[in-house]
Amino acid sequence: MSELPQISGREVVAALLKIGYAKDRQKGSHIVLRQKAYPHRRIVVPDHREIAKGTLRKIIRQAGLTVEEFKELL
Repeated sequence: MSELPQISGREVVAALLKIGYAKDRQKGSHIVLRQKAYPHRRIVVPDHREIAKGTLRKIIRQAGLTVEEFKELL
C-alpha cells in the first residue's frame, strides 16, 4: 500500500475539484461534492484539519482514483 499524505479536508476538496467535482453543499463540518459528469458520484468530505487515514482512503476509492493518482492532484 502507498503512503497516504496528512492533509486537511479543504485540501481534499481542492484536489477533487481539479478532476470534475463541484461543491454541492456544506452542512456543519461535512462538505458534499458532486461529480459534474456521469455517473454523478457524491462524496462527503469532513472539513477537519487532518483527515483520518481510513477516511481518506475511502474518499480516494469513492472518487475512482488510486493513491498515486490522488497524490498527483495535490
